[in-house]
Amino acid sequence: MEIFKFGGASVNSVERIQNLGNLVKEYGQSPMVIIVSAMGKTTNALEKVVEAFFSGKKEEAIQLFQAIKQQHINTTKYLLVKEFNPCFAQLSDFFTEAEWMLHDQPVREWDYYYDQLVCLGELFSTTIISFYLKEVGIPNQWLDVRDLIRTDQNFRDANIDWEISTNQIKQQISKYPKEIIVTQGFIGATDENESTTLGREGSDYTAAVFAHVLDAEKVVIWKDVEAVMSADPKVFPEATPLPELSFQEVLEMSFYGAQVIHPKTIQPLFKKGIPLYVKCFTNPNTAGTVIHKKQPKELPPIWVHKKSQVLLELKTQDYGFVGEAPMRALYNWLENIQAKPNLIQSGAISVQLVMDDGSRMEKLAQIAGSLFDVQVMKQLELLTIRNYTDELIEKYAANKPILLIQQTPKTVQILYQS
Repeated sequence: MEIFKFGGASVNSVERIQNLGNLVKEYGQSPMVIIVSAMGKTTNALEKVVEAFFSGKKEEAIQLFQAIKQQHINTTKYLLVKEFNPCFAQLSDFFTEAEWMLHDQPVREWDYYYDQLVCLGELFSTTIISFYLKEVGIPNQWLDVRDLIRTDQNFRDANIDWEISTNQIKQQISKYPKEIIVTQGFIGATDENESTTLGREGSDYTAAVFAHVLDAEKVVIWKDVEAVMSADPKVFPEATPLPELSFQEVLEMSFYGAQVIHPKTIQPLFKKGIPLYVKCFTNPNTAGTVIHKKQPKELPPIWVHKKSQVLLELKTQDYGFVGEAPMRALYNWLENIQAKPNLIQSGAISVQLVMDDGSRMEKLAQIAGSLFDVQVMKQLELLTIRNYTDELIEKYAANKPILLIQQTPKTVQILYQS
């Protein structure tokens, strides 16, 4: 059993969907599971539909959705001949599902509607790809992952019920022992059949879940880069390919905000020792990166750069020490709102947190006002360097209005104003 995962960039055009078919023919083997993200920028486009719908701009939401709908229909027309009618029929069911919702008034929270609408991107893409593979002579079975992965009701960042999901995945996959399975990443469903999402970039996590449950030989994530890079080469010209990484190092990179692999992806693979390969879908003969239990002897510096950061400074209102009770309250708040700071530093009477700008940060600032005096500073950037040198710190800290530095023997984090 192999798991192939294709991201949005790998299916964002007719030519790249055709390339997916070639990769499956050349490198795939049955049995296997193919997990696919939404095409290109579909997720972003659907997010705009949610924004318009939730703001009461019903007509705008419908128009935005019609553009997404037509784009997928056009792709289908270019790809399919004999399989066009059954593909269009399946897509139409999903189109109708969205259009019914958009004609209603929102009565539940934002995150709920986000998941019900944004999940459609993966359903559209996998439907088209499944029928395209049939068109070119690759038999496969399309499955709705919402029938396989059970989650709680924590919309936009749902937690998987492993026991139920394991049983459902094994039961459904066992019905097709010699077939290629095509299904969706990023999404699941509650026990009330409400769609949920697993967090942005959650398709990698889905691939790891299937690999763990099915004892896969390996997972291959097909991306538009030749390998995992030590940094974003558009920002850091020193960036180099990383041919090998350990599970631990990838977790560290993810913890500090690297967008290479979804942070939840590693644990299911680590538990069963399943290697993860990152390969280039436009140049599949390159070595790529293998991620496994083995620790490489030496790694170059690895940079993680995050914009749109916010510094929250929480000071005790009575100038008392920040002891166990205030810190316990702080971590309870973080857990309740599902927020993860990118950096925490505490002093005698204050705690400083660096977080992504957004609704969770705003919720924390509001809640923390019950116990702390809260100051907020926005438009900041956070640079994290793993395996740093003193020369690198001097180079990247020079001439920057630095607000905070946190340093260990392995990692340094520098917060500065944009």
